[in-house]
Order: sequence, then C-alpha cells, then structure tokens
Amino acid sequence: MDSTIGMRGDGFVLLAADANAGRSILIYKQDLDKILPISENQIMATVGPQADCSVFGEYIQKNMRLYELENQINLSTFGAANFIRGELAKALRRGPYQVNLLLGGAAKDEEASLFWMDYLGTLQKVNYGAHGYASNFVLSLLDAHWEKGLTEEQAIEVLRKCIKELETRFMIALPKWSVKVVDSEGVRVIDFN
Repeated sequence: MDSTIGMRGDGFVLLAADANAGRSILIYKQDLDKILPISENQIMATVGPQADCSVFGEYIQKNMRLYELENQINLSTFGAANFIRGELAKALRRGPYQVNLLLGGAAKDEEASLFWMDYLGTLQKVNYGAHGYASNFVLSLLDAHWEKGLTEEQAIEVLRKCIKELETRFMIALPKWSVKVVDSEGVRVIDFN
C-alpha cells in the first residue's frame, strides 16, 4: 500500500509519502515517517516491505555519515544517488532489499535534484516521480502540471491534486501523508493533513 510522490522545484525538492504501515489487509500504524534525512540537505523516501525499508534506510544514513567523518566532505546528491544505487546493486547478489526510493537534495553549491531508484538498482534523474500504487494514478497529473521553475506553493498545489486523485480513484484509503521539503537551508516538514 506504500506510495511516494516527489518533485523538483526552483531550488528545492518536495517529497511526500503516505504514513501507513501495513501488510496484506492489515494496517499496523498510520503515523510512520517514510522520509529519512540522509544528510543535512538530502532526504530519501522509501517504499517496500517495512523491514527492508527500515534496515536499508538506516544503513544508508549511517554509511553516509561515516563517509562524511572519514573524508571531511559531504557527498553531492549525485554522489549519494550513485552510492545508494551501488549498494542496491551489490545487495542483488546476496539477498536483495526490496526497496524503491526517491532521493532529493539541494545544497548551496548545487542545483536541486531528484533521483528515482528501484530495488534492481535502476537510477534516473527526474523532475518528478512516484513509487508504489500512487504512481498508477499521479504520474499523468505530474506530467501535466509540473513545470520548470516551480515554486514551493505551486508544488504543494500539484501535490494536493495528486492526493485528491488518489482519494477519488484509489480504493485503499491513505488518510495521512508525511511531506518534507529540502532546500539549501536544510529539511523542513510541511503540515499537510
């Protein structure tokens, strides 16, 4: 039932993820934050089995921090995306993580960027993206409404349209969403519900 939506704007990346934790026909909790900070100016939204998302997310967080400490330098968003892609690809040969993710980042010295990755290690830089069931409903809306130079207010309005579409057409309720924005100032939580 996991769903994530992301889009890149003018100097920021907005990521949204449903807050449900469930399996099969059960919902275990409705306040799960699926968007993890992996550095001061990078966030990652994950979908997949909860154990894989949790373990892989923490593994990436800790290894990104270790890299910073060892080298006294932060990886760019492009560098982080390639590191994560490499870890997913390595895991394919020894017991894969079934994790699909969106990675967003915006540092002072680089343009805001959004990367789409799947559990097979596929990596693509995108302007907008979605994973999970939401992708079946919202990619056409993102294609129609995303535009270069999108402001934060416009991005939130596009996200509202996407969630309205899910409420209208998707038979499974996703009542709560976690929404975060990352820009050169850091990560902010947007009160969306």
